[in-house]
This record gives sequence, structure tokens and C-alpha cells, in this order.
Amino acid sequence: MDIPAIENDSEVMEFILVGLSNHPKSQVAFYCIMLVVYLVTLLGNSLIIVVVRIDGRLHTPMYFFLSNLSFLDICYSSNSVPFLLFNGLRDYPTISYTNCYAQMTIALFLGMTECLLLAVMAYDRFVAISNPLRYTIIMSHQVCLQMAMVTWASAFLLALIPVIAFPAHFCGHNIINHFTCEVQALLKLVCSDTPLRFILGLVIGIFTLPMPFTFILISYARIVVAVLRIRSAEARLKAFSTCGSHLTVVTIFYGTAIYMYLKPQSKESQDQDKVVSAFYGVVTPMLNPLIYTLRNKDVKNAIRKIIGNKEF
Repeated sequence: MDIPAIENDSEVMEFILVGLSNHPKSQVAFYCIMLVVYLVTLLGNSLIIVVVRIDGRLHTPMYFFLSNLSFLDICYSSNSVPFLLFNGLRDYPTISYTNCYAQMTIALFLGMTECLLLAVMAYDRFVAISNPLRYTIIMSHQVCLQMAMVTWASAFLLALIPVIAFPAHFCGHNIINHFTCEVQALLKLVCSDTPLRFILGLVIGIFTLPMPFTFILISYARIVVAVLRIRSAEARLKAFSTCGSHLTVVTIFYGTAIYMYLKPQSKESQDQDKVVSAFYGVVTPMLNPLIYTLRNKDVKNAIRKIIGNKEF
């Protein structure tokens, strides 16, 4: 199928998403996988939110931020996957300029929020391990609520201000080699000589990747120091185990995100970029509840209590 083109001097009103249109044999399999992944994401993250809400033993800062992460993952997946599923079996589906730009901005906002939220969760683990006697005082409900609000508000401003202040101008190129309006794929089509590409790349690359990631590394370095001071081997193992799930999520999310946004960018979109982007944008939100459920006894006991099953 030939992709319709527009004149170079015409203003772009809609975008054409390539997706897997060039690989029709893979479309059905990809569609089925995305459908299963999305359903598991909704079920798993909703279950964690409900469990944390119902079980009073989970009304702690750690699980407050975990429920925030689960809600965030639901929003992140729902921003793109329903659109992807709706157009999954179509050849070269189109999306309007407004909807595409909105989808990109929302994804940027939610991705930044997750980066900052994972850093906040690392700080929570550091306080819990290094200062357990004053943990509930330092991380009071009011403090946790304020930290969560600042995280969401900061990400919102970081994502929205550059987009409003430096709107992109697209002309003559409206073919996105991606499944959705992912920011890196979309910015490759910018034809105006505005600093938008540079500014957005700077915001994504510095304020929401290396800085939070560095903060997480520093927090875990201090956690290791605090744990090594514990005399009991059993207590040290328990302290490390409380950080295992969070560290696994951080490794998966930041590993794929850093690969996407900090590597040298070419003008042309590569097929491997689509796969990596789909992984951290779709698969990671599904893995988060599985990681926390399988590695966390408190969550498993709470689920077992709710479903009334002694064997879990």
C-alpha cells in the first residue's frame, strides 16, 4: 500500500502512523499481545490499588506511593494502548494533529511523573531503613501527600510549559514510524527552526532521567551503608528485601528510558526504537504490579485475605 504524501509547503493537519503496516503478518500477533498485556496491566494495577485501600496494614508511606505508581501505570497505558488496539489491524492509520500532540504531551507528563515518583520511593526506603524509629514521623501522611502532589505538579509543568512556549511547526512530513505519537518519533518531523527539539530533549534528558536516577543511586548507596551497620544478618536480609522490588522496577524503567532518550538521535526512526518504546510504555506498567506482588509478602497476604484463600 502506498502512503499518501502531502506537499512540502502544506501545513500538517494529520499524521500517518506506520506501526507494523509494513509487516502485515506480524500485525495480528502484535495486536493479540497488546490486548493481553493491557488487560493484565489494568487488572494487576487495579488490584494493588484496591488491596492497599482495603487492608489497613498497608496504610503506610511505602504502599501509598505504590498505589500512586499503580494509578500512574494505568493512566500511562490507557493514553496509548486503546488507540493502538483500535487501529491495530488497520494499514497506516491516521491521527489528527491535535490528538497526536495531546497524546505526546500526556505521555511526556506521565513518563516524567514516573521518573520523579520512583525517586521519591527510593527516598522513602532510605528513611525507613536508616531512621526506622522516626520513620512514621518523618514520612507522615501529610508529608507523603505533599510529596506526591509536588511530584505530579512538577512533571505537569515540565511537560506542558515547553510545549506551549515553543510550539512545533510541521510541514511536508507527516509519516510517523511508530505505533503512537511518541515524542522522539514526532520530533523527528519538526521542520521549523525553533528550539523546541533541543528544549524538550534537554528537559527529558536532564531533569527527568539523570537527576532522579542519580538521586536513586545516592539513596541506595546510603541504604547499603545503613544496612551494613545492622549487626543481625537476618535483619540485613530483611532490609535489603524491602528494596528489591523497587530496585527491579527502577532498573527496567530507567534502563529502557535512558536507552531511548540519551543515545545519539538520528533523523530517521528505527524499527528497534519502536520495540523498545513499546516495552517501557506498555510492558513495564504490566510488570510493576507483578514484581511487587511476587516479591512482597505483605501484598500477597493482603490479597489472600481478601479472596479468602489460605494458599497463595
